[in-house]
Amino acid sequence: MNSSILRHFWSIVEDTQSTTLLKFSDADLIQQLLTQLNNKTLLSSEEISTINDYITLKVPLIRDLALARQAY
Repeated sequence: MNSSILRHFWSIVEDTQSTTLLKFSDADLIQQLLTQLNNKTLLSSEEISTINDYITLKVPLIRDLALARQAY
């Protein structure tokens, strides 16, 4: 996974409405973000696996960021 993919990923997180990030289950959120990323950047199967693991680890942070955005 390279820095370009990470930038695209976090851009997607920032561009996605907080309510959307909070309404999905963890598994559905991961799938939704992965699908959006794959639509933006063509990923190999190895990259998909790696980014899936990365998103799984970052779900609590993503939800915290979404909650913080809602507070404003």
